[in-house]
Amino acid sequence: MSYKKILIAIDGSELSNKALEQGAGLAKGLGAEVIVVNVTEPYHQIATGEVLVSFPVSDYEKAAAAAAHQILDAADEMLASKGVTCEKKHVKDQHPADGITGTAKKEGAGLIVVASHGRRGISRILLGSQAYAVVVQSEIPVLVCR
Repeated sequence: MSYKKILIAIDGSELSNKALEQGAGLAKGLGAEVIVVNVTEPYHQIATGEVLVSFPVSDYEKAAAAAAHQILDAADEMLASKGVTCEKKHVKDQHPADGITGTAKKEGAGLIVVASHGRRGISRILLGSQAYAVVVQSEIPVLVCR
C-alpha cells in the first residue's frame, strides 16, 4: 500500500500536535501530500433542570470557524517549518469521527493520522474515544499516535 495522500486530524491540543508532527515526518519521508482537517461539532443547546443555556447559532458558527482557522493556520506554519505543505480543511457541523473519515474518503487519502489519549476502562466508556471511532469507521489504514 502506498500513502500518497495523508489526512492528519487535529483539534489544537498538545496531543494532536504530536500526531501532526508524526504525520509530517511520515509525509516528508514518503513525499506524500498532506491534508490537515479540523472538525467542529454541530451546535448544541445545554439544558439542565429548569435552566436552558443557549447562544445564538450564528455566534457559535463564527466562534467555531475562527477557532478552526486558528488551529489550521498554526498547523500550516508548523508543517511549513518542517518543509511540508498542506491543504487545510475545516469540516463543520459533524461529529469528529464522521468528519474525519468522510473527508478522508472524499479526498482519496490513503492514511489517516489521529491522536489518542489511550483511555481504557470506565473513562473510555464515559468520555468516549474519537480515535477509536475513526479506527472502527475507516475503510483505510489509521495511524493512532499517543
